[in-house]
Amino acid sequence: MTGAGGNAAVSSVPLVDLAAQHAAVAQEVADGWQQVLGRTAFIDGPQVAAFEAEYAAFTDAAHCVGVGNGTDAIEIALRALGVGAGDECILPANTFIATAEAVVRAGATPVLVDCADDGTYLMDTAAAEAAITPRTRVILPVHLYGQAAPVEKLMPLAERIGGWVVEDAAQSQGARRHGRGAGALGHAAATSFYPGKNLGAYGDAGAVLTGSAELADRMRMIRNHGSPRKYEHDCMGVNSRLDTLQAVVLSAKLRRLAGWNAARRAAAQRYDSLLDGIPDVIRPRTLDGNEHVWHLYVVRVPDRDRVLKELHAAGIGAGIHYPVPIHLTGAFTGLGQADGAFPVTERAAGEILSLPLFAEITAGQQERVVAALAAALR
Repeated sequence: MTGAGGNAAVSSVPLVDLAAQHAAVAQEVADGWQQVLGRTAFIDGPQVAAFEAEYAAFTDAAHCVGVGNGTDAIEIALRALGVGAGDECILPANTFIATAEAVVRAGATPVLVDCADDGTYLMDTAAAEAAITPRTRVILPVHLYGQAAPVEKLMPLAERIGGWVVEDAAQSQGARRHGRGAGALGHAAATSFYPGKNLGAYGDAGAVLTGSAELADRMRMIRNHGSPRKYEHDCMGVNSRLDTLQAVVLSAKLRRLAGWNAARRAAAQRYDSLLDGIPDVIRPRTLDGNEHVWHLYVVRVPDRDRVLKELHAAGIGAGIHYPVPIHLTGAFTGLGQADGAFPVTERAAGEILSLPLFAEITAGQQERVVAALAAALR
């Protein structure tokens, strides 16, 4: 992978290497797809139910409902809870736009709060508590970069107002907090299996998780045109089903996910060691009680945009997650929150830098990344 202005080189290091991951599952996926093609059960084939059961067990959730993508997953979770017009959902300003977008699609109003000034970039729980109003129905923490938000601090707040905690667990497949899986910490959770995730499909896919059988049944109806049975439509739904081909891919990868996550942890520890002592680099922090799965390794550096450009020129596929806080995007100018509304998030957005990280990254590749970063900082 080369960045803007960069030239392809033998020593280039991609931000993510999906080809290496595919090689590990290629034969199993090919065999599984051949079975699907033979049965032509492309929608709601038996492999979908099998994956749902496997992923529920993996995350400690009682129920998993496969859907078309992670954005739909959040919307379906909110709609299953009855969230809609007039309701407010509290979420961090430091997240991908899909979190806020899904709230609007459900008919509710996003209420943004700052991230904590502790090096984790996770939702500030004190700010979430201060943002509660009589219209608050949901607190929507984001498990960012591979570690879980402190949901145990948010659950009492939600229960106090008769509301719910819905986790955005799109970046945390396999993460745990105090021994419990991300996705099973709140009342419901949504995740994305976008190809670049720790558990990625070969296209768009997602899932909703919950401990409630009643909620799971409602989620299944909503994802399928509000239909519990063919041609019966009990509520207004959407068309957002996990297809059988993607379920085959996800099951094959899920069997290897624990090992891949362990390799990511080892790579993160190597980055920690390599970056130790390099001036001007702020390394990421893991919140006490978390088992991090390192979806991303995010550092902070001065003059970030120039540093990123120089890394790209050196063949290093670094990125930014995320360069523009939600309230400063064109889509959410209607919230009326100008520059300065969330200072911690805004300051981080100008300094954060995601370094290449994937399960198969080698020590040599990481050494090249750090050497290029040190050179750019000099």
